[in-house]
Amino acid sequence: MGEKVVAGPFDLSDRQRHRDKLRQCLTVLERLLEEKRFDRPKNLMGLEIELNLAGPDGMPRMMNAQVLDRIASRDFQTELAMFNLEVNIAPHRLGDRVFDRLAEELRTSLAYAHRKAGEVDAGIVMIGILPTLGQRHLVLANLSDVDRYTLLNDQIVAARGEDFALDIDGIERLVCRSRSIAPEAACTSVQLHLQVTPGRFADVWNAAQAVAAAQVAVGANSPFLFGHELWRESRPPLFQQSTDTRPPELQAQGVRPRTWFGERWISSAYELFEENLRFFPPLLPICDDEDPLAVLDGGGTPKLAELVLHNGTVYRWNRPVYGIADGVPHLRVENRVLPAGPTVVDVIANAAFYYGLVRALAEESRPVWTRLSFESAAANFDAACRHGIDARLEWPRRGRYGGTTQVDVVNLVRDELLPLAAAGLDAWGVEPADRDLYLGVIEDRCRLRANGATWQAATFHRALEKGLSREAALAATTRRYGELMHLGEPVHAWPVGLPEPVPLG
Repeated sequence: MGEKVVAGPFDLSDRQRHRDKLRQCLTVLERLLEEKRFDRPKNLMGLEIELNLAGPDGMPRMMNAQVLDRIASRDFQTELAMFNLEVNIAPHRLGDRVFDRLAEELRTSLAYAHRKAGEVDAGIVMIGILPTLGQRHLVLANLSDVDRYTLLNDQIVAARGEDFALDIDGIERLVCRSRSIAPEAACTSVQLHLQVTPGRFADVWNAAQAVAAAQVAVGANSPFLFGHELWRESRPPLFQQSTDTRPPELQAQGVRPRTWFGERWISSAYELFEENLRFFPPLLPICDDEDPLAVLDGGGTPKLAELVLHNGTVYRWNRPVYGIADGVPHLRVENRVLPAGPTVVDVIANAAFYYGLVRALAEESRPVWTRLSFESAAANFDAACRHGIDARLEWPRRGRYGGTTQVDVVNLVRDELLPLAAAGLDAWGVEPADRDLYLGVIEDRCRLRANGATWQAATFHRALEKGLSREAALAATTRRYGELMHLGEPVHAWPVGLPEPVPLG
């Protein structure tokens, strides 16, 4: 969402011209695919992490502009709200000790950002939803001072035509309303990019969709919002509801939400881009000066700016991305299902699990998506978000009998998915030491049924048992989370509860 745009009013001719440009871009994309103009395999992966700013009291701090000024690095950018930042790690080739290198880069970057934030009495917290966020924090006035965010908010609000209704029924139920998209800023995630050739794109995207539920279940880290304990991973329902352009009548008609899992397995990347144009009106009808057909006919590489911008406002959990590097176009699968945190080790473990698993599943002779309905994959994702590491998923049976069965996600991951992920990492050429270290973190979470969400919930309830109020318990949980996050041990090894005070004398 960080792309720079200039805010301004749109009239009817702007929207018609933009729709025409989008159709041109789609035609050009189809030709690029037919003419095999895309980059050759490079096994490149990328990583982005959205972060929160919080003070020593655990409360959000609305000062990303001041912190970014002090960080003074293009690796760090604004995000939707003033308590958000994003760090971008340069693309790496999958193989060798890539995960150790990524971990070291992340530790260095986050430690530097944390020191700089400390100069203004703030700190970095890497977590799915900051537990101390209240409705008073998620208001229009606290959006980052960036034209794109203001314009996006205005367009989504105009399309909806009324307040946003949040209704998340989990361990507790949250029902409230918002006049802006600001609640979406509570959702801080990890985005995993994988550059793929057009011929491999569909298999990788289908594999990513199939395993999204397992990713969320073992990586859940967002159990609280506005003082309520909701789903173990509350980001997906919050994101969908806080960006929903559909008033109730359109929801009743079955109009698709802009944040969605999808509705079918695919056979090409083109299908996703085409669906985005067919189903979703543009929110930002901004036209670039480029004539993409002329550029293509002249032997150049078109930017497809309108298509890229529109694609960025359709919030698929696995999103297709068109990009250009060194003058050559490429395609990426952007995996957006994971929450941020808890630690660098946990983030890298989640990444290793994902990259290994999609490689192995995409190359299976009987792919999982030929044996599992898309509706079941979507239901699995919902169950994983609700129940986290305690979820039960539908999955194809192994062996000659076929069909599907319900299985505890911890058993599915330990018995079937981790061996596949290990084989996938071997196929990428990842060193066995990296493979075993980071997949071992996932195995330990499953063995202990412990992740960021379970730690937050258990520590919060321990604090309540000690007599703290809900607000004080959430603040204490957040402060303790921040301490342990910066110490760096993976979350399954964190002691539950608040530290005992040291006696004086």
